[in-house]
Amino acid sequence: MKKPLAALLFALIATVGHADDGNMEPAVGDIAHRWAKINYHTPAKEQEKAFKDLADQAGRLVAAEPGKPQPMVWQAITLASYAKANGGLNALSSAKQARDLLLAAEKIDAQTLNGSVYTSLGSLYAKVPGWPVGFGDKAQARKYLETALRMNPKGIDAHYFYADYLADKGDYAAAVEHLQQALAAPPRPGREDADAGRHKDVQALLDEIRNKHADKLAAK
Repeated sequence: MKKPLAALLFALIATVGHADDGNMEPAVGDIAHRWAKINYHTPAKEQEKAFKDLADQAGRLVAAEPGKPQPMVWQAITLASYAKANGGLNALSSAKQARDLLLAAEKIDAQTLNGSVYTSLGSLYAKVPGWPVGFGDKAQARKYLETALRMNPKGIDAHYFYADYLADKGDYAAAVEHLQQALAAPPRPGREDADAGRHKDVQALLDEIRNKHADKLAAK
């Protein structure tokens, strides 16, 4: 079967798609801009190869600059995106590799890219299947996501991914609150492409909650 894990890993492309700047290095910034172009402007049928090529580029940067956390975070991002686009048997393997890179980056500098390590880990642990298939863990996901919010309380990603987690848990009113804060997040200079894409993600989730769960929101 071509995409046996696609339904379970559908959100990986958004999982770590926009790390906050946090004085992003130029070579890392190039990968970030290429990611946004692939994710938002490349036809779906072409994304698998494009993300694979970008993951390879990020891997070369990690090898050239060992011990630097920013390239590690963005290699994780590209691997997670490739996992979603591939959707096959390699998807979970790529997700695990992304997790391991993020954990390694955390040990070097937990605050790199304004705490995006925790946003990314939180969403991975929330979306990947749990034991015995994968490493997913909802409780651990919440810890990571709440850590991300403490580190970056005005960040668009921190609020978006926590809202996504809350929506999956059925806490729609709280999810809406965080989505509204995501929409009000300050812009990231030089990351206009990322902000535009994330705002679309935020609005789409907000519309989905309001359309499908209006009764639960009204009851609050």
